[in-house]
Amino acid sequence: MSEETLTRQQIRRKRKFGEPILPEEEAETEQEHRHIIAVTLENTIGALNRVTNLFSARGFNLESVAVGETDEPSVARLTLVTVGNDRIVAQITRQLDNLVNTYDVTDLTDAEHVERELCLLKVQYTSKTRPEILDIKDIFRGRVVNVTPETMILEVTGPTKKITAFVGMMEEHGIEAVARSGQVAMHRALEYEAPNPLASTDAAQPENGSTET
Repeated sequence: MSEETLTRQQIRRKRKFGEPILPEEEAETEQEHRHIIAVTLENTIGALNRVTNLFSARGFNLESVAVGETDEPSVARLTLVTVGNDRIVAQITRQLDNLVNTYDVTDLTDAEHVERELCLLKVQYTSKTRPEILDIKDIFRGRVVNVTPETMILEVTGPTKKITAFVGMMEEHGIEAVARSGQVAMHRALEYEAPNPLASTDAAQPENGSTET
């Protein structure tokens, strides 16, 4: 069955569940890649364990887990980063959506989103290396949050690639400790986003393509 013979509802369902739409997409769904999943859930004891246990039961390694309260103290937002194929991750997200303590589950991987990570890095310095370290800090828009005669702690926020690059630039200066928060992510709505071709319309357009004024 080709994409042309599928209804809009069938296409939506297949994409939601990570199923291939065209035969040539079959192999793509089995390829493993990085997924960012946002979960809102009850801020109660045991709710986080139920979510993470679903991934561990499937043998998925969670690269990062970031959780905290939302604007409502009784609701928490959890951001998970894992690596896996679309089909299995789609199955897990469906199971997450069915948990009693879960309100909403969204795979942000292919959606427009903003992601940020916080990094605290303690690095050694001397009078000779200090200017270079501060220059690198400025390039990455970081700031100094603590200084001793031999070390300084730098703070940098940004996407994971930026944080990884910053840590790499500091390695030659002697890193003593690194603390990374893990990613937080949120869906981003584009002001001039193109209309979704799969979205339903309230009224059909005239056959000649004109619109009423």
